[in-house]
Amino acid sequence: MTQAPLMIPSDWSDITPEWMSAVLGPNHPGAEVSAVSVQLRDDGTNRRARLGVSYANGTGPASVFAKAVDPEHVVLHKMTSGLFHEPRLFDSGVSLPIETPLVYAALIDADADNFCLVMEDMVARGADMRDATRPMTVEQAANGVRALARLHGRYWGPRIAAESSLGWLEPFETWEGMDAAPIEQAFAYLGDDVPDEVSSLSIGDLIDDIWKPYIRTLTKGPQTLLHGDPHIGNTYVLPDGEVGFLDWQVVRRGNWSLDLGYFLQGALTVDDRRHSERDLLTEYRDALALPESEKPAADEILLGYRTSVAHGLTLWLCTASAGELWQRPDIARALARRYSVAYADLDTREAISELAG
Repeated sequence: MTQAPLMIPSDWSDITPEWMSAVLGPNHPGAEVSAVSVQLRDDGTNRRARLGVSYANGTGPASVFAKAVDPEHVVLHKMTSGLFHEPRLFDSGVSLPIETPLVYAALIDADADNFCLVMEDMVARGADMRDATRPMTVEQAANGVRALARLHGRYWGPRIAAESSLGWLEPFETWEGMDAAPIEQAFAYLGDDVPDEVSSLSIGDLIDDIWKPYIRTLTKGPQTLLHGDPHIGNTYVLPDGEVGFLDWQVVRRGNWSLDLGYFLQGALTVDDRRHSERDLLTEYRDALALPESEKPAADEILLGYRTSVAHGLTLWLCTASAGELWQRPDIARALARRYSVAYADLDTREAISELAG
């Protein structure tokens, strides 16, 4: 993995051929870059760009994807996801038994609150980048569930503690600030799509009685490596049907239920989730490469899955209430609706009481 003294560029147009040659060199020995061009900018809470690459000597990728800190969102990331978790993960060299882009460089400038990732451009591999407006099929969701089970099983229980390269991982815990979200605005956007069990909630109910009690359960039971943010917008589907996961900025250690529920409840239509979720929970348990004695029982998986709606519901109601600030409104509303319906279907409030009790 490429390390300092490479500097993090202040703008994508500042990237020189020499800089890119150094980034790509470990994976493409002898590659001498002749030019770097900005093909696409896609800024959000991070700066992102697709960069075209041409060569004077040797060979390498025709394009790469780059990601760096947006200075306006540093405080937000520090408060929620954490600023350097993703580059630390890929700099650690830890094995991830899950489809994810190849990372050429993970650079960190802690003094400047900045990082830069240069990674594989998944479009070049034919990846279909997904979002909530294009939900997965049940078969695709099953592929994603099995992938998460492989990841969790690899680092389940004592295995994550034994992995010294992950010693920096933080537990998944609550953060402050979401109680300022005007969720009444989200309810207005969603209209009749919000079940009564959700529309009757105040922001205080949502944060203090549902989200925080659930998040506190994540430090209980077997700990594993969590993607931390595996909603459908952080996924892609390859031509062979393999589901991959992007954006590991919220990577944490914690209870498996967060990844499983957050992915599944947002990736499927409401009807497909209702019809297939029990079978998909079985898929998850079966795909855990663990001794039978270490696997959670089927009823334990179901209870954890029911409680996990608390996270998706809270995050996407807050996101939907913010208009266009953090996410496209059509995406935020689609996910807020799916998690809202799941909350009612799965009696999440009662499940949290049962788990906490």
